[in-house]
Amino acid sequence: MPVTIDARTRLLVVAPHPDDESIATGELIQHVRAAGGAVEILLLTLGDNNPWPQRWLERRLRIRAGDRRRWGARRRQEVAGALARLGLPQEALHPLGLPDMGLTACIRDDLDGQLHAWTGWLDRCRPNLIAVPALGDGHPDHSAAHVLLRLAVARWREAGQGEAPLLLSYLVHGRAAERGEAVALPSSAAIHAAKLAALDEHQSQVALSGGRMRGLAGRPEVFRTVEPAGGEGWLPWQPSATQRPWLKLTLAGRDGACTWPWSKAPLERAASGRWRLLPEAAPGPRFVKLHCELPSLWIFDRWGWCEL
Repeated sequence: MPVTIDARTRLLVVAPHPDDESIATGELIQHVRAAGGAVEILLLTLGDNNPWPQRWLERRLRIRAGDRRRWGARRRQEVAGALARLGLPQEALHPLGLPDMGLTACIRDDLDGQLHAWTGWLDRCRPNLIAVPALGDGHPDHSAAHVLLRLAVARWREAGQGEAPLLLSYLVHGRAAERGEAVALPSSAAIHAAKLAALDEHQSQVALSGGRMRGLAGRPEVFRTVEPAGGEGWLPWQPSATQRPWLKLTLAGRDGACTWPWSKAPLERAASGRWRLLPEAAPGPRFVKLHCELPSLWIFDRWGWCEL
Protein backbone atom coordinates (compact mmCIF):
# COMPACT_ATOMS: atom_id res chain seq x y z
CA MET A 1 0.00 0.00 0.00
CA PRO A 2 1.49 3.38 -0.94
CA VAL A 3 1.66 6.02 1.78
CA THR A 4 1.99 9.65 0.81
CA ILE A 5 4.72 11.49 2.70
CA ASP A 6 5.10 15.18 1.99
CA ALA A 7 5.45 18.54 3.74
CA ARG A 8 1.96 18.14 5.24
CA THR A 9 2.87 14.91 7.04
CA ARG A 10 2.79 15.10 10.83
CA LEU A 11 4.28 11.86 12.12
CA LEU A 12 3.95 10.74 15.74
CA VAL A 13 6.20 7.82 16.71
CA VAL A 14 5.10 5.91 19.82
CA ALA A 15 8.28 4.40 21.31
CA PRO A 16 7.91 2.31 24.49
CA HIS A 17 11.67 2.47 25.25
CA PRO A 18 14.75 4.34 24.09
CA ASP A 19 16.06 2.55 20.96
CA ASP A 20 12.62 1.55 19.60
CA GLU A 21 12.49 4.81 17.64
CA SER A 22 15.73 3.87 15.84
CA ILE A 23 15.14 0.13 15.41
CA ALA A 24 11.59 0.40 14.08
CA THR A 25 11.22 3.85 12.50
CA GLY A 26 14.71 5.22 11.84
CA GLU A 27 14.15 5.27 8.07
CA LEU A 28 10.53 6.43 8.25
CA ILE A 29 11.65 9.42 10.33
CA GLN A 30 14.24 10.34 7.70
CA HIS A 31 11.67 10.12 4.88
CA VAL A 32 9.32 12.49 6.69
CA ARG A 33 12.10 14.93 7.50
CA ALA A 34 13.40 14.88 3.91
CA ALA A 35 9.89 15.68 2.62
CA GLY A 36 9.61 18.69 4.93
CA GLY A 37 7.13 17.06 7.30
CA ALA A 38 7.07 17.18 11.10
CA VAL A 39 8.08 14.37 13.48
CA GLU A 40 7.31 14.02 17.18
CA ILE A 41 8.48 11.15 19.40
CA LEU A 42 6.34 10.01 22.33
CA LEU A 43 8.83 8.15 24.54
CA LEU A 44 6.78 6.18 27.04
CA THR A 45 9.49 4.97 29.45
CA LEU A 46 13.19 5.62 30.01
CA GLY A 47 13.98 1.92 29.87
CA ASP A 48 15.37 2.02 33.40
CA ASN A 49 14.09 -1.46 34.38
CA ASN A 50 16.86 -3.00 32.30
CA PRO A 51 19.05 -4.76 34.85
CA TRP A 52 21.25 -7.13 32.85
CA PRO A 53 22.97 -4.55 30.62
CA GLN A 54 23.36 -2.34 33.69
CA ARG A 55 24.94 -5.15 35.68
CA TRP A 56 27.27 -5.89 32.78
CA LEU A 57 28.44 -2.32 32.18
CA GLU A 58 28.55 -1.16 35.81
CA ARG A 59 29.96 -4.39 37.22
CA ARG A 60 27.35 -4.55 39.96
CA LEU A 61 24.94 -7.30 40.95
CA ARG A 62 22.36 -5.46 42.99
CA ILE A 63 20.40 -2.66 41.28
CA ARG A 64 18.93 -0.13 43.70
CA ALA A 65 16.41 2.66 43.04
CA GLY A 66 19.17 5.26 42.62
CA ASP A 67 20.98 3.00 40.18
CA ARG A 68 17.84 2.71 38.10
CA ARG A 69 17.36 6.48 38.04
CA ARG A 70 20.94 6.93 36.86
CA TRP A 71 20.45 4.28 34.18
CA GLY A 72 17.27 5.97 32.99
CA ALA A 73 19.11 9.31 32.75
CA ARG A 74 21.82 7.63 30.69
CA ARG A 75 19.31 6.15 28.29
CA ARG A 76 17.57 9.54 28.03
CA GLN A 77 20.86 11.03 26.84
CA GLU A 78 21.37 8.18 24.39
CA VAL A 79 18.02 8.71 22.73
CA ALA A 80 18.86 12.40 22.38
CA GLY A 81 22.00 11.43 20.46
CA ALA A 82 20.02 9.02 18.29
CA LEU A 83 17.49 11.67 17.34
CA ALA A 84 20.30 14.05 16.37
CA ARG A 85 21.63 11.34 14.03
CA LEU A 86 18.18 11.18 12.44
CA GLY A 87 18.01 14.93 11.96
CA LEU A 88 15.52 15.69 14.74
CA PRO A 89 15.76 18.54 17.22
CA GLN A 90 15.58 17.70 20.92
CA GLU A 91 12.22 19.48 21.12
CA ALA A 92 10.74 16.60 19.11
CA LEU A 93 11.19 14.20 22.05
CA HIS A 94 8.41 13.96 24.63
CA PRO A 95 9.28 11.58 27.52
CA LEU A 96 6.22 10.49 29.52
CA GLY A 97 8.16 8.82 32.35
CA LEU A 98 5.86 5.81 32.61
CA PRO A 99 7.14 2.70 34.42
CA ASP A 100 9.35 0.44 32.35
CA MET A 101 7.75 -3.04 32.26
CA GLY A 102 4.67 -1.43 33.80
CA LEU A 103 2.44 -0.26 30.95
CA THR A 104 -0.03 -3.09 31.42
CA ALA A 105 -0.41 -2.02 35.06
CA CYS A 106 -1.07 1.54 33.84
CA ILE A 107 -3.96 0.20 31.78
CA ARG A 108 -5.31 -1.92 34.61
CA ASP A 109 -4.96 0.69 37.37
CA ASP A 110 -5.37 4.12 35.72
CA LEU A 111 -6.72 3.78 32.20
CA ASP A 112 -8.86 6.91 32.36
CA GLY A 113 -5.96 9.03 33.57
CA GLN A 114 -3.69 7.62 30.88
CA LEU A 115 -6.21 8.28 28.12
CA HIS A 116 -6.69 11.84 29.34
CA ALA A 117 -2.94 12.43 29.10
CA TRP A 118 -2.61 10.70 25.73
CA THR A 119 -5.46 12.65 24.14
CA GLY A 120 -3.72 15.79 25.36
CA TRP A 121 -0.62 14.77 23.39
CA LEU A 122 -2.76 14.06 20.33
CA ASP A 123 -4.23 17.56 20.67
CA ARG A 124 -0.76 19.03 20.91
CA CYS A 125 0.86 17.09 18.05
CA ARG A 126 -2.24 16.66 15.84
CA PRO A 127 -0.66 13.83 13.86
CA ASN A 128 -2.01 12.55 10.57
CA LEU A 129 0.37 9.57 10.63
CA ILE A 130 1.17 7.48 13.72
CA ALA A 131 3.70 4.64 14.04
CA VAL A 132 2.82 2.39 16.97
CA PRO A 133 3.99 -1.03 18.16
CA ALA A 134 2.01 -3.99 16.87
CA LEU A 135 -0.64 -5.47 19.14
CA GLY A 136 1.01 -8.86 18.69
CA ASP A 137 4.49 -7.73 19.71
CA GLY A 138 5.83 -10.10 22.35
CA HIS A 139 7.09 -7.41 24.72
CA PRO A 140 4.31 -6.48 27.19
CA ASP A 141 5.14 -2.77 27.04
CA HIS A 142 4.88 -2.78 23.24
CA SER A 143 1.50 -4.47 23.07
CA ALA A 144 0.18 -2.28 25.91
CA ALA A 145 1.38 0.82 24.02
CA HIS A 146 -0.76 -0.29 21.08
CA VAL A 147 -3.81 -0.61 23.32
CA LEU A 148 -3.27 2.81 24.91
CA LEU A 149 -2.77 4.53 21.55
CA ARG A 150 -5.79 2.92 19.92
CA LEU A 151 -8.08 3.79 22.82
CA ALA A 152 -6.72 7.34 22.99
CA VAL A 153 -7.29 7.88 19.27
CA ALA A 154 -10.85 6.52 19.60
CA ARG A 155 -11.61 8.91 22.46
CA TRP A 156 -9.93 11.80 20.64
CA ARG A 157 -11.95 11.17 17.48
CA GLU A 158 -15.17 10.78 19.47
CA ALA A 159 -14.60 14.26 20.89
CA GLY A 160 -14.18 15.61 17.35
CA GLN A 161 -10.73 16.96 18.09
CA GLY A 162 -8.93 16.08 14.87
CA GLU A 163 -8.84 14.20 11.62
CA ALA A 164 -8.47 10.43 11.71
CA PRO A 165 -4.74 9.67 11.50
CA LEU A 166 -3.36 6.77 9.50
CA LEU A 167 -2.04 4.19 11.95
CA LEU A 168 0.94 2.05 10.99
CA SER A 169 2.06 -0.76 13.29
CA TYR A 170 5.63 -1.99 13.61
CA LEU A 171 6.86 -5.28 15.04
CA VAL A 172 10.10 -5.48 17.03
CA HIS A 173 9.76 -8.64 19.16
CA GLY A 174 8.33 -11.83 17.74
CA ARG A 175 6.71 -12.94 14.51
CA ALA A 176 3.06 -12.17 15.18
CA ALA A 177 0.73 -12.22 12.18
CA GLU A 178 -0.99 -8.86 11.88
CA ARG A 179 -4.01 -7.76 9.92
CA GLY A 180 -3.72 -4.84 7.53
CA GLU A 181 -1.85 -4.05 4.37
CA ALA A 182 1.92 -4.05 4.30
CA VAL A 183 3.61 -0.66 3.87
CA ALA A 184 7.28 -0.55 2.85
CA LEU A 185 9.19 2.63 2.09
CA PRO A 186 12.15 2.86 -0.31
CA SER A 187 15.54 2.67 1.33
CA SER A 188 19.09 3.54 0.34
CA ALA A 189 22.57 2.90 1.66
CA ALA A 190 22.74 6.42 3.12
CA ILE A 191 19.34 6.21 4.82
CA HIS A 192 20.13 2.82 6.30
CA ALA A 193 23.57 3.94 7.46
CA ALA A 194 22.02 6.89 9.30
CA LYS A 195 19.58 4.51 10.98
CA LEU A 196 22.40 2.24 12.18
CA ALA A 197 24.36 5.28 13.37
CA ALA A 198 21.33 6.30 15.43
CA LEU A 199 21.15 2.81 16.91
CA ASP A 200 24.82 2.96 17.87
CA GLU A 201 24.06 5.97 20.06
CA HIS A 202 22.27 3.54 22.38
CA GLN A 203 25.57 2.30 23.79
CA SER A 204 24.03 0.91 26.97
CA GLN A 205 22.11 -1.57 24.83
CA VAL A 206 24.49 -2.45 22.01
CA ALA A 207 27.34 -3.12 24.45
CA LEU A 208 25.75 -6.39 25.55
CA SER A 209 23.33 -7.16 22.70
CA GLY A 210 24.80 -5.37 19.71
CA GLY A 211 24.46 -8.30 17.31
CA ARG A 212 20.82 -8.90 18.15
CA MET A 213 19.92 -5.22 18.00
CA ARG A 214 21.72 -4.62 14.72
CA GLY A 215 19.90 -7.65 13.37
CA LEU A 216 16.57 -6.10 14.38
CA ALA A 217 17.50 -2.73 12.90
CA GLY A 218 18.91 -4.35 9.76
CA ARG A 219 15.54 -5.71 8.67
CA PRO A 220 13.57 -3.72 6.08
CA GLU A 221 11.14 -1.32 7.72
CA VAL A 222 7.78 -2.85 6.88
CA PHE A 223 4.68 -1.50 8.60
CA ARG A 224 1.08 -2.63 8.53
CA THR A 225 -2.01 -0.50 8.43
CA VAL A 226 -4.02 -0.90 11.63
CA GLU A 227 -7.51 -2.19 10.96
CA PRO A 228 -10.21 -2.76 13.61
CA ALA A 229 -11.01 -6.39 14.33
CA GLY A 230 -14.79 -6.09 14.51
CA GLY A 231 -15.17 -9.59 15.95
CA GLU A 232 -17.76 -11.14 18.26
CA GLY A 233 -15.68 -11.59 21.37
CA TRP A 234 -14.06 -14.94 20.56
CA LEU A 235 -10.72 -15.45 22.27
CA PRO A 236 -7.73 -16.95 20.46
CA TRP A 237 -6.62 -18.92 23.54
CA GLN A 238 -7.72 -22.29 24.88
CA PRO A 239 -5.85 -22.71 28.17
CA SER A 240 -5.93 -26.09 29.82
CA ALA A 241 -7.86 -26.77 32.99
CA THR A 242 -4.62 -26.95 34.96
CA GLN A 243 -3.57 -23.48 33.75
CA ARG A 244 -6.85 -21.66 34.35
CA PRO A 245 -6.59 -21.27 38.16
CA TRP A 246 -3.45 -19.14 37.64
CA LEU A 247 -4.76 -16.99 34.80
CA LYS A 248 -6.43 -13.59 34.65
CA LEU A 249 -8.20 -11.64 31.93
CA THR A 250 -7.94 -7.86 31.62
CA LEU A 251 -10.46 -6.05 29.42
CA ALA A 252 -9.73 -2.49 28.27
CA GLY A 253 -12.03 -0.12 26.40
CA ARG A 254 -12.54 3.60 26.08
CA ASP A 255 -14.62 3.66 29.26
CA GLY A 256 -12.18 1.84 31.50
CA ALA A 257 -10.55 -1.46 32.34
CA CYS A 258 -11.39 -4.43 34.55
CA THR A 259 -9.56 -7.61 35.51
CA TRP A 260 -10.99 -10.98 36.55
CA PRO A 261 -9.58 -14.34 37.53
CA TRP A 262 -10.36 -16.72 34.70
CA SER A 263 -13.00 -18.49 36.82
CA LYS A 264 -14.94 -15.25 37.38
CA ALA A 265 -14.66 -13.68 33.92
CA PRO A 266 -17.92 -13.34 31.90
CA LEU A 267 -17.07 -16.20 29.55
CA GLU A 268 -19.06 -18.73 27.61
CA ARG A 269 -17.71 -21.81 25.88
CA ALA A 270 -18.79 -23.13 22.51
CA ALA A 271 -19.14 -26.81 21.70
CA SER A 272 -15.93 -26.48 19.68
CA GLY A 273 -14.04 -25.57 22.88
CA ARG A 274 -13.57 -21.90 21.95
CA TRP A 275 -14.16 -19.28 24.62
CA ARG A 276 -16.04 -16.03 24.12
CA LEU A 277 -16.08 -12.94 26.31
CA LEU A 278 -19.68 -11.87 26.61
CA PRO A 279 -20.41 -8.59 24.80
CA GLU A 280 -20.75 -5.28 26.59
CA ALA A 281 -22.58 -2.13 25.58
CA ALA A 282 -19.42 -0.03 25.44
CA PRO A 283 -18.72 1.17 21.88
CA GLY A 284 -15.38 1.40 20.13
CA PRO A 285 -12.34 -0.83 20.24
CA ARG A 286 -12.00 -3.34 23.07
CA PHE A 287 -8.91 -5.32 23.94
CA VAL A 288 -8.42 -8.27 26.25
CA LYS A 289 -5.22 -9.71 27.72
CA LEU A 290 -4.67 -13.19 29.09
CA HIS A 291 -1.88 -13.23 31.64
CA CYS A 292 -0.40 -15.05 34.58
CA GLU A 293 0.96 -13.05 37.49
CA LEU A 294 3.25 -15.72 38.91
CA PRO A 295 6.86 -14.48 39.19
CA SER A 296 9.01 -15.29 36.18
CA LEU A 297 12.41 -14.33 34.77
CA TRP A 298 10.87 -14.39 31.27
CA ILE A 299 9.81 -10.86 30.34
CA PHE A 300 7.94 -11.58 27.10
CA ASP A 301 4.25 -12.39 26.88
CA ARG A 302 3.09 -15.94 26.37
CA TRP A 303 -0.47 -14.95 25.40
CA GLY A 304 -0.63 -11.16 25.23
CA TRP A 305 -3.51 -9.02 23.96
CA CYS A 306 -6.17 -9.54 21.33
CA GLU A 307 -8.75 -7.16 19.92
CA LEU A 308 -12.38 -8.19 20.29
